[in-house]
Amino acid sequence: MRRQLLAGRFGPDDHFDVKVGADEQRTYLQLVAGKKSLDHGIGSALTSLKKIGVFPSEIGIDLVVLAAHVHAADTRISRAEQSQDSWTREIRLVVPVSDPVRWGSAVSTLKKMLDFLTGDRWTIGFRARPARFATIAEVAPPSLIDSPFDSLSLFSGGLDSLIGVIDLLEEGATPLLVSHFGEGATSDAQNKLFAGLRENYTKPPFERLRVGMTFKDGLVEGVGSENSTRGRSFLFFALGVFAGTGMRRSFVLRVPENGLIAVNVPLDPLRLGSNSTRTTHPYYIARWNDLLGVLGVDGEIRNPYWNKTKGEMAKGCRNPALLKKLAIDSLSCSSPAKARWLGHGIEHCGYCLPCLIRRAALTAAWGAGKDPTTYTVSDLHAQPLDTREATGVQVRSFQYAIGRLKGKPQLANLLIHKPGSLADEAAHLDELADVYRRGLGEVARFINGVKTNPG
Repeated sequence: MRRQLLAGRFGPDDHFDVKVGADEQRTYLQLVAGKKSLDHGIGSALTSLKKIGVFPSEIGIDLVVLAAHVHAADTRISRAEQSQDSWTREIRLVVPVSDPVRWGSAVSTLKKMLDFLTGDRWTIGFRARPARFATIAEVAPPSLIDSPFDSLSLFSGGLDSLIGVIDLLEEGATPLLVSHFGEGATSDAQNKLFAGLRENYTKPPFERLRVGMTFKDGLVEGVGSENSTRGRSFLFFALGVFAGTGMRRSFVLRVPENGLIAVNVPLDPLRLGSNSTRTTHPYYIARWNDLLGVLGVDGEIRNPYWNKTKGEMAKGCRNPALLKKLAIDSLSCSSPAKARWLGHGIEHCGYCLPCLIRRAALTAAWGAGKDPTTYTVSDLHAQPLDTREATGVQVRSFQYAIGRLKGKPQLANLLIHKPGSLADEAAHLDELADVYRRGLGEVARFINGVKTNPG
């Protein structure tokens, strides 16, 4: 186990040297392909936005460069190999930016959000970009009218993000949708949903930004890759803000996520801390807004569905007919490719945590048997589920959480604090506890009668 240092360089003539600390392994991340093209999807993202009249600022570009460092470290440094407890890594970043002084004032906020998000220990430093890249951002032509987009929304390919976009379009908004794609199933879902939305909404002319960012295996010499991707949402949010800085007006980046997942209370004692994701937790979103304030970015990040269950989101969708038509192409499963082990194609497993919440939500919204999704395990009631196997683990965890609240619903007011601080949400604590209760209630009704045993 070693501490890992990742330092960015802008081009082959950037020879900036970073001193290595004790027990620290240094890796340089090349950010430029060829002579001047920004690599890892950043340059193509700038080109795509320019075509639709969006010109991100230098700070917006810096943010995506920082996110590239975070994403590279998160996905190419094995937790099992590079931590004492098989989880907590020690990672230092040295990031070249346009304004190191301004970014230096954001270090404490960045550390809070990344430590919280990934469960690692981050150290972050900044240095000036080399002179050749001192200016990257293009200024919008004087003749260009204001950006045609009046809103921004993350578009993951999941059911919640689909509902968020439909609701925006039904309000008459002209959104710019922002996506990050990696493996094929996610990319396919995003493409199908966007095509379906375009068929149904010809005006106003909404658009999307899609960015693929991956790094080669072996980026860090002698160190394996990591599949947990707890830090992926930092990249996702950064891409949204990056686009927002080019809209030439104050912006709100919408992050559509149901309240049960946003708070993400651990279902059982084994899921404390790093075992529960925090990608849209209120504390994390609040730190993002702190960061935007420190950087002087005129924008805000909001989850418009923080007080809704997934079932309530589906039931309240402003175009229910379209949602029912497109929902089948949305992707909720945590590992849709695992169906291949059984000789199936890419599909929902039906028994992971997000699949169970999806199934419960669509049953609550549309009624039993009305969910058109294909699930590898289609009937959870058909036979007892083995809690030693993947098919039974999550159901048993939900049963534990549901049983814990049975007869003691007020316990929810305490449990919502377990994933992280809710100090920013003092005025909303009762609502957060209530959405947690209602969300568990949806799942409880769906899995009622499902039998589990340890084999």
